[in-house]
Amino acid sequence: MKVPERLLRQLESRVQKGTLRSLLTPPAGLVDFSSNDYLGLAASEVLAQNIAEELGNQPAHGATGSRLLSGNTAYAQALEEELARFHHAEAALLFNSGYAANCGFFSAVPQRGDTIFYDEASHASMKEGIRLSFAQSFPFRHNDVEDLRTKLKRAQGDVYVAVESLYSMDGDFAPLPELVKLCQEQGLYLVVDEAHSNGLYGEKGEGLVSALHLENQVFARVMTFGKAMGCHGAAVVGPKELQQFLLNFSRPFIYTTALPLASLVAIKQAYHLLPGLSKEREHLQELASFYQSLIRSQGLSEPFSRNQPQNGSPIQAWQMADPTILRHLAQTIQAAGFDVRPVFSPTVPAGKERLRLVLHSFNTPAQVEELCKLLFQHTPKDISFLA
Repeated sequence: MKVPERLLRQLESRVQKGTLRSLLTPPAGLVDFSSNDYLGLAASEVLAQNIAEELGNQPAHGATGSRLLSGNTAYAQALEEELARFHHAEAALLFNSGYAANCGFFSAVPQRGDTIFYDEASHASMKEGIRLSFAQSFPFRHNDVEDLRTKLKRAQGDVYVAVESLYSMDGDFAPLPELVKLCQEQGLYLVVDEAHSNGLYGEKGEGLVSALHLENQVFARVMTFGKAMGCHGAAVVGPKELQQFLLNFSRPFIYTTALPLASLVAIKQAYHLLPGLSKEREHLQELASFYQSLIRSQGLSEPFSRNQPQNGSPIQAWQMADPTILRHLAQTIQAAGFDVRPVFSPTVPAGKERLRLVLHSFNTPAQVEELCKLLFQHTPKDISFLA
């Protein structure tokens, strides 16, 4: 069947720019510096065994329908109660993914006549949910609380401020204490996506909001399970009335088949392991500090450190503007045994393409040092590659 010419032209444009995406399966045996499996739970034999044992005591079947029809179970409701307790919230509502949770929240909660202000570096799923909302919306400069304060002159109705606690591409942290202070002063509703901080911060891995003891000052948090938790799905945690509103008005929740039992069991068992992973979290933060020290040893400034607290970020960025050189650098490092991936526009702004380097609790200092040696060796010396 003939494909519309407009689609073919768009594909050809990406070919010419060197940014055409494709599905790639890396060769087995590469050292992982790419995945979001920060704590190694996705490949954990202990987690797999715990899931199998729990499923053995449950009827294994599909969800059969949405939560509001045949898909609800006592198991799902008990899990939501457990999630709420863990994250120090009144209630939690499960969604099938972080993308669905963001779309489900922002398309439903902010109403016509309300206003959403969102960090310009927010994840695409948050922006997609905002696009679906009837509220007016405005971006503010990344992590710039003063720019947000200036933009508030355009606010009307209920006002929502949307940020990520840990940004997935830049690897820096939102200035949550300053944002909380502003929102309290102005009567704003702060919404924090904790996709990349869930499991990594806090005494038991409750997330960065809890690590900073700000749970009671944040209206809603999106806790995603596909990163450090090593499984799939997400939950919105917050007031009990928010849970009730979402299950009544959030279309991505209402009109989606519920998560199957296997997914619910995986989430539950991953959370049961979190409190015992303090050494893994500590090692991950030490690796982040080690990586940054290696960068500084070469006389290079770390571009994404200005909002990082003492506990480091697992996400680092090796940024350069030339997609062709960047792709070649990635291929060279992969050939040396390290799984790194280039990220191109429009995922990141044009001119800020980068290798998104992800550290894990199972990586070693020797592996990080070797990776940095490869970066220093194979990045052209005449390129201004760091922001």
